[in-house]
Amino acid sequence: GRAAAMERWSGRVALVTGASVGIGAAVARALVQHGMKVVGCARSVDKIEKLAAECQSAGYAGTLIPYKCDLSNEEEILSMFSAIKTLHQGVDVCINNAGLARPEPLLSGRTEGWRTMIDVNVMAVSICTREAYQSMKERNIDDGHIININSMNGHSVVPQSVVHFYSATKYAVTALTEGLRQELREAKTHIRATCISPGLVETGFAFKLHDNDPERAAATYESIRCLKAEDMANAVIYVLSAPPHVQIGDIQMRPTEQIS
Repeated sequence: GRAAAMERWSGRVALVTGASVGIGAAVARALVQHGMKVVGCARSVDKIEKLAAECQSAGYAGTLIPYKCDLSNEEEILSMFSAIKTLHQGVDVCINNAGLARPEPLLSGRTEGWRTMIDVNVMAVSICTREAYQSMKERNIDDGHIININSMNGHSVVPQSVVHFYSATKYAVTALTEGLRQELREAKTHIRATCISPGLVETGFAFKLHDNDPERAAATYESIRCLKAEDMANAVIYVLSAPPHVQIGDIQMRPTEQIS
């Protein structure tokens, strides 16, 4: 079963970006449960430290290592990878989860909001992917896995101006994941590339998007029964536990009640 299929990852190192809340925290917890050494990074690590303590007292087989990193800063990403190399040899699984939306429409949006989305949703994903691959390559790791947390907004543009630029960054993730798959294959590795594209997941995401309108944010999640962060963690486990000759390209998942 799934547990047996996850055994080969036991004791190995996973990096989860944006691990303090939401999908990232749920994914980090699930990987620790399956015996992985998980480096969880975010700009503030107090919540990750709390999660690490919870995992330890629950007696999970793995460990969660909190790491402070601002993903919009390349130097911080590079020093994180260098610290992982020193302390834990390197990264075998990279889960590019960190991402955000700012409510900046195309006709009236602020440049700074667009740039933040590009930096985190596109640039950080690309930098972490490159560094994770180099880490695998220098240790002759041929069965690593890179998983990008995408979005259904990376597959269709919805008529909501506040997410149009965000959607463009997620279309980039769709292209980057397929480009990565092709390059990994050309490099004659068996390292796999996958993205997971959820619709509405009940996290703090909408509260960051509508940060001056918490009622609108809450309404986003109250209209229908949404996906949960745990549903995303289960999808990650499914992807990782597929046999080595099976590469899942994308999991598109929505709440059953979601319209678009």
